[in-house]
Amino acid sequence: MSTNTKATPQSPKQQVAIKAAEIVDNGMIVGLGTGSTANLFIDELARRQREHQLDIQVVASSVISRVKAEQAGLKVMAIEHLSHLDMYVDGADEVTSDMTLLKGRGQDLVCEKLLASHATAFYVMVDESKMVNKIGEKNAIPIEVIPQAAQLVLNRLSKLQAKGSLRLNAAGDNVAYSAAGNLILDMQFTTFETAQINALLTVMPGVVEHGIFADVAKAVFVGSSDGVKLLQA
Repeated sequence: MSTNTKATPQSPKQQVAIKAAEIVDNGMIVGLGTGSTANLFIDELARRQREHQLDIQVVASSVISRVKAEQAGLKVMAIEHLSHLDMYVDGADEVTSDMTLLKGRGQDLVCEKLLASHATAFYVMVDESKMVNKIGEKNAIPIEVIPQAAQLVLNRLSKLQAKGSLRLNAAGDNVAYSAAGNLILDMQFTTFETAQINALLTVMPGVVEHGIFADVAKAVFVGSSDGVKLLQA
């Protein structure tokens, strides 16, 4: 008697990770994001490297991604040794139809934007739940600030009718620190459009980086139960 076995259905996150990994070619240097979807991409990239015998190098945006990449058998190089980056692949917390992104719910915002901005191509992987009409629709906007400037920046933003506070650690008994050693303000803006917030935060003294990623993504893979849709400029 024959037995029919069905393949395990792939989740939307797995589907977008596979599509992104298919872009990687021999000789590339690939930047790795951080988070659940980025982890799936690392696994898929390692599989593609083995099956196609690719000679590739990766650079990680976080210690977590670096360790996972090393365990998967990928050749990891340090950010400080980069002279160029062929592509960067990461998830996002929110994405609009014009491919403006919100990132930074984790602790590695500075390195993530560094790699995204310097890569020849930045590919984003999300499921359809991350699509929004406007940045800040579902999440506060993370703003990483030097510790000495936290109260000054918070006061200035409050005068602009933004609402929020310092991010706390997981236990809720102290402030959270980013991987770069900074504090994080999670703020909501009601009186400004995304482009205005981006311009404001980019030049504000004391702000190291913020979670709005505008005009940096080359394409966005959006996964759903119906498959993967590609957004591109």
